[in-house]
Amino acid sequence: MKKTYHIVTRGARESAAVIEQFCQTNGQILLPIVNLIQSTSHVVESVIHEIGVQTLEMILKLSAEQVAGARTPGKASGEIRHHGSQLGQVKLADRKVQVKRPRLRHKTEGEVKIPAYEALCQDRGLSQHMLGALLRGVSTREYHEVLPQMAATVGVSRSAISRQAIEASVEQLKQLQERRWDKIEILVIYIDGQRFAAHNVLSAVGVDIEGKKHIMGISAGATENAAAVKELLTRLRDQGLPTDRKYLFVIDGAKALRGAIEEVFGDDQPVQRCRNHKLENVMSELPKEQQDQTRNLMRAAWKVKTAEEGEKRLEQVARLLEHDHESAARSLREGMKEMFTLQRLQIPVSLHKCLATTNIIESPHSGVRRRTHNVSRWRDSDMVQRWVASAWLLTEKHFRRIDGHENLWALAAILGRETITKKQEKVA
Repeated sequence: MKKTYHIVTRGARESAAVIEQFCQTNGQILLPIVNLIQSTSHVVESVIHEIGVQTLEMILKLSAEQVAGARTPGKASGEIRHHGSQLGQVKLADRKVQVKRPRLRHKTEGEVKIPAYEALCQDRGLSQHMLGALLRGVSTREYHEVLPQMAATVGVSRSAISRQAIEASVEQLKQLQERRWDKIEILVIYIDGQRFAAHNVLSAVGVDIEGKKHIMGISAGATENAAAVKELLTRLRDQGLPTDRKYLFVIDGAKALRGAIEEVFGDDQPVQRCRNHKLENVMSELPKEQQDQTRNLMRAAWKVKTAEEGEKRLEQVARLLEHDHESAARSLREGMKEMFTLQRLQIPVSLHKCLATTNIIESPHSGVRRRTHNVSRWRDSDMVQRWVASAWLLTEKHFRRIDGHENLWALAAILGRETITKKQEKVA
């Protein structure tokens, strides 16, 4: 029977640096990183590449230990001894991979070869087999089998594989899933969804008082419905996000999102509707020759100082449209008040660029889409979440603070975070 597999593109080399930094931060053992991928979705090509590198290095280390024994601190002993490491190169299927390989020296006869390294250099079929094991492990969550299968391919005994090396991954994944939010002062929460075939994944990104962005959680469902949104928000609450304080929610306008926010956090939470989504919705109801003028009028209305003036201008635009394009006028009027939440709260203009749209969450989404578009079949919801999670984890490592972050103290005051504003005053 033909086995199911996923096509992986050869591109996306620019993402390798992102993953390399992630791997270095989280330890030298590959398997923890493989297991981290369980929680969400991303960077198919680059994740596979970097995981392969880390796994190969672990296998080479195990192969060296089979020859010379485990490295021990203190004075070297035995006929064959560990002698540092050096860069080497092997092939993992169709690509050349640079790895850090251990060195061994005989007490009197000089350099001793590492069996696994020599096997990989001489037999390209072995690397193809190892990549297949790696891909199957990532796709099916049988991560505990990846290292033993690949190691056995080049003659490393399964008994030489540390149980701790495999179990360490479980602990890292647990830490990820149990992130706490009670000690991080979150001010802004962006929520948006992304589709993968029949599956929809909702993601939440938070911005703290210093302007730093955090991936807070994901939730999968068939649609962006109230149940999926509520599950996401309830999980955040269970992970310590206080529900007795105000946040600025930035959403695309789906009614399910608004309803779930009210149910979990209360009906007094300020919500800013994404202006880019509103533009897209209105433009989709207009002929091409009408779009430029309407777009310019809407953007001009969003730049006014007061919410009242902005709403007045948009209403004028809606009246111009309703005679010939009733659906466009109806779309424009829907949720109009929430398009001016920033002006109504008198949030500093320097923050409007980042708070008026869901771009902060959509930019990483585009990276997920670019790097997963060649996956031939999204088998189930678990698979989608694994890949989406890896995307967020890797992207988060390169998050920058939002534009205008130096004025977030003002937003904190507007949201009633008195303790924060008092600290800011003392610093000043």
